[in-house]
Amino acid sequence: MTIFLLSAPAFAQEDNSQLFINDMLTIARNFAQPAADGASYQASAGWFSSATALDKWEWRISVHGNALIIPSDQKTFNLSNSDLELLQMEGTSSAELPTAFGANSLVRFTGDVTFPNALAGGLVTASVNFKALDGIDRDNVPHAFAQIAVGVSAGTEITVRAMPEVTIDGVTASTYGIGAKHSLSQYFGEVYPEDFQVALGVAYSQLNVEYEFVPIPVEGFLTMDKISVDADLLMAEVIGSKRWDVLELFAAAGVMNSNFDYEMGGDGIALPQVNDELEEIGESQFQFKGDLGFNLHFDRFRLSAMGTVGEFFNANLGLHVRI
Repeated sequence: MTIFLLSAPAFAQEDNSQLFINDMLTIARNFAQPAADGASYQASAGWFSSATALDKWEWRISVHGNALIIPSDQKTFNLSNSDLELLQMEGTSSAELPTAFGANSLVRFTGDVTFPNALAGGLVTASVNFKALDGIDRDNVPHAFAQIAVGVSAGTEITVRAMPEVTIDGVTASTYGIGAKHSLSQYFGEVYPEDFQVALGVAYSQLNVEYEFVPIPVEGFLTMDKISVDADLLMAEVIGSKRWDVLELFAAAGVMNSNFDYEMGGDGIALPQVNDELEEIGESQFQFKGDLGFNLHFDRFRLSAMGTVGEFFNANLGLHVRI
């Protein structure tokens, strides 16, 4: 990172700091968006692996391992100098840059940022030169979580989930949530666990993803060193399952609604403004998903394996103990 402070008469300068902020928001949003989308698929996976509900006051404790598979088109994004208002990429008019999942980049951004001098008054110009943000360069992102479910009345079970904060290659993530599953088969006459079962599942998750990077400073104005993404995820899906002795197959189709909020970490007089503008570009989006998998039943124990398919593929293994 190289910064040069230039002195010049105030009348010869014009405050262009907003243009610099706009460019940094463009870069940060393109960098972080795939990580937020991928985290949504991880948070939606593993909630339900059977349409059969627990009996009233029956409990189940589960431990899950997840692996989010990163497709190649989620590792990079294209950026042109024409997409930027102040900054420019050195030696090129356009480039393929890494997202949070991507590899390293040699592309550098340059520009002259003019901003008010908070101490002496007037305007100050800083020449900035910094390297594009580097990703974690991974083909998959693993994590684990625990769930506890309890059966309540009317063919319904309630599930709570927790994944305490974990850090992998500079990316920190955590998620908590609550879900409910309600048997629809009970309305079609007497059914048994071995029959084809249908249920409706809903879940709410709150997740946080943070990525720390080499600080980008503009002395006396702004320093950025972290991107945080908070998301509220609501999922609804229809689940079907059929059991033959120890083997149970299941499938589900559903929709997710995610609300994303971004926040930049760092310091400087402009940081509150940056985060105010990031709040305005927070977005809500719908994503579709499908689950397909199987269970192996061994008395009170059950082993589940499933794949969640959509923009990302997520593999999930779970060990369940019925109490």
